[in-house]
Amino acid sequence: TAEQITAVVSAVAPAPVNLLVNGPFITVADAARRGVRRISIGGALARAAWAGVLAASQEIIESGTFARLERGAPSVELNRRFRGA
Repeated sequence: TAEQITAVVSAVAPAPVNLLVNGPFITVADAARRGVRRISIGGALARAAWAGVLAASQEIIESGTFARLERGAPSVELNRRFRGA
């Protein structure tokens, strides 16, 4: 909880606290206000991506349609972001 984060930060001060976040229980701004110095997300971003893969696959298998593929990031945007353009 947010209160537990505050307690840990206080207990180990001045050592920095690294927060592992895998769900929507806090915002970056709130964590910073509570004294968190670093935030890690572990494999959460990969799991979020896999949720999209599983949902699209399930649609194809169950209904034979491809509507969920429209939710993917456009190739132009991916190229722009990863080529630094």
